[in-house]
Amino acid sequence: MSVSTSTSATSTVRRPASRSSEIWSLKRFVTPAVVLVVLAALLLWLSSLTLDSIEVRTLNLDYIIARVREHLGLTVVASALVAVLAIPTGILLSRTRSRVLKGIVLGIANVGQATPAVGVIILLAILWQTGYLTALVGLVVYSFLPVLRNTMIGLQQIDENVRESAFGMGMTQNQVLFRIELPLAVPVILAGLRTSLVFCVGVATIATFINAGGLGDMIVNGLKLQRYPVLVTGAVLVACIALLIDWIAATAEDVLRPRGI
Repeated sequence: MSVSTSTSATSTVRRPASRSSEIWSLKRFVTPAVVLVVLAALLLWLSSLTLDSIEVRTLNLDYIIARVREHLGLTVVASALVAVLAIPTGILLSRTRSRVLKGIVLGIANVGQATPAVGVIILLAILWQTGYLTALVGLVVYSFLPVLRNTMIGLQQIDENVRESAFGMGMTQNQVLFRIELPLAVPVILAGLRTSLVFCVGVATIATFINAGGLGDMIVNGLKLQRYPVLVTGAVLVACIALLIDWIAATAEDVLRPRGI
């Protein structure tokens, strides 16, 4: 009798966990489904319109693929550079006790975040040159702070007892950093990278003003020529890319999250 009671209790305890996992697995596919529906609605809307020669020249597959490739190239490369630069900087700042150094670095990073994105990119173009590299530097400057700050916060919030226990087991500082601290800080760091990616997708549309390409070309051309199908297509594509990149980053954040957190 007791065995059957314990078995039923165990089954009742496990059911909510399985249901929650099923609900979570369904939620993972909501964003891609929404993006597909939006893109299908956009395609149906465009097919119902009578496009003129300018719109036909812009709204063709080769042109759209080229602009999407340029946009993704700017976004991915800039985010990779931010990760390579901001995460080590955040680690070093979390190790130093100099408030002056922290204030200087965070102040410089805040300048890029506080300044409007158009101002950053246009200023760099005036001081340097127009083109892809200038837009890339502008994106890195603008999206540097979230990753830097989240890296520092993720490392600083680790319980000091955990570090002391690791040192007590004979680990070196590097071993504690790479085996204990960074894995525990991964969720917070990935949240910063996720924010940085979404920033880059939006700001990359401004790269068109300095001849760096991207989907901003479609948006600006649609505005200048008053071709609203071109404008709407560019805006919808940027929004869909931002949603998909945010979804990919959120999925990676869940997969790489340490167990039990």
